[in-house]
Amino acid sequence: QVQLVESGGGLVQPGGSLRLSCAASGDIFSINTMGWYRQTPGKQRELVATVTSGGSTNYADSVKGRFTISRDTAKNTVYLQMNTLKPEDTAVYYCNLHIPYNEMVQEDFWGKGTLVTVSP
Repeated sequence: QVQLVESGGGLVQPGGSLRLSCAASGDIFSINTMGWYRQTPGKQRELVATVTSGGSTNYADSVKGRFTISRDTAKNTVYLQMNTLKPEDTAVYYCNLHIPYNEMVQEDFWGKGTLVTVSP
């Protein structure tokens, strides 16, 4: 059983910074992608950033240049450094672990989410 535990959300003023962390535990396949998604009421969950076990990163256009994703593979932990935050970044942020066991079988695990509020 895989568990993801997020931390680091909270209230921050526009222009401020926050750092999210997500620790994964359990039976984790070594080849995987960890990432962050976010969701606001009435909208679909959207990708924020991902990082593969090989270190390749991918960002949503809306956060490029402001957010940085990183991971500590030994600790199965992923981080999201968020700088120059804007009110539109307000959302519940979810940690994701994607495991491609093979070409036909893959699995996604999700954390419970952490709320980020950007407001004066």
